[in-house]
Amino acid sequence: MSKPTAELAEVFSSVQGEGLLIGQRQVFIRFRGCNLACEYCDTPNAFTDEPGILEQTPGRRDFVPTPNPVTLERLISLIDGWLRGWPGVHHSISITGGEPLLSQATLLTWLPELRKLLPIYLETNGTLHTALKPLIKDIDIIGMDIKIPSTSGCTNLWDDHRKFLEIAAHKELFVKVIVGAETQDWEIIRSSELISSVNRNIPLIFQPVTSIKGKVEVNPVRVLELQEIACRHLAEVRVIPQTHKFMAQL
Repeated sequence: MSKPTAELAEVFSSVQGEGLLIGQRQVFIRFRGCNLACEYCDTPNAFTDEPGILEQTPGRRDFVPTPNPVTLERLISLIDGWLRGWPGVHHSISITGGEPLLSQATLLTWLPELRKLLPIYLETNGTLHTALKPLIKDIDIIGMDIKIPSTSGCTNLWDDHRKFLEIAAHKELFVKVIVGAETQDWEIIRSSELISSVNRNIPLIFQPVTSIKGKVEVNPVRVLELQEIACRHLAEVRVIPQTHKFMAQL
């Protein structure tokens, strides 16, 4: 029987620029492919057919093209070398994409082994609830998106997000919503009520649309108005842009 492999876009070491783990150093494993086509997508390299790239020295950007698919043994060897050479630096492994849960069959084998090295942090669009369920035991932290129509262009995902939340809430979890100049009050109300129906203590993070140069492209007063709306329903609502962009981090 062949060993599970995956189509990877890149593997590298950097600081987390979004969400509750902002500033923590992580090993990023970026999977190829996504089940959505959001209008605001900041990972176009997850959709190419080019070879993946693997960083050789953590944080030094000495990338080497690596043919896909990538084996677990290749990843374990790379990350184990980083942990021995740079002990105590990395907080966790970020499983990201694209949408990594499309690789559920591979993750069933990979996550238990990767988790022996570092805690597992899943970054996901929060729609593939059936894929999440068998993996949840080997995940430590989940950063889940709710895709609102004004910034994603996606509609009718509310029921999928609710089912995903119900499973993800058994682990450490926060929800991220990307907000833009066109975001409407009703989108925030519905998102907040959805989260509150599962647990009002789940943190919600508004991520204003951020340009590649780190400029926040949403009126600052409007962002505060959206936060005020969400706070009617939830115990913790934060505003955090994509900080890695203005720090020139990956």
